[in-house]
Amino acid sequence: MIQYSLTCDNSHAFDAWFKNAAAYDDQAAKGIVACPICSSQNVVKSLMAPAVQRGGQGKVALSIGHPQQAQLRAAMKALREKVTSEADYVGDQFASEARKIHDNEVEPRGIYGEATWDEVSGLVEDGIDFMPLPNLPEDHN
Repeated sequence: MIQYSLTCDNSHAFDAWFKNAAAYDDQAAKGIVACPICSSQNVVKSLMAPAVQRGGQGKVALSIGHPQQAQLRAAMKALREKVTSEADYVGDQFASEARKIHDNEVEPRGIYGEATWDEVSGLVEDGIDFMPLPNLPEDHN
């Protein structure tokens, strides 16, 4: 897995994970790398420093006071609502359904559901593209 710092043509900066550098290049060429804030597909890699783990979880978060926090939260909520309203919920069968779609065993369609870490790792290793849906704190209240 590789993490890239990306910037869209509206100057929104964000990070994204890819299986490898070739996966980023392939997805960018297909126009499926998009800004999570404004949905622009005009995205480029930003200057990055190597990630050095200094202990802890290595998590980064936008504080409530960050100028783009509310905008990012609204964009993530809209993305989640769009996917859940237009895709089929497959529950804990997500990994197996994603494989069937990837292997052309069933008609391609949008799906969402749950998967274990082992299932997710297997999908990544096999080059099956998927994207986790964002969970927002109010989703758990």
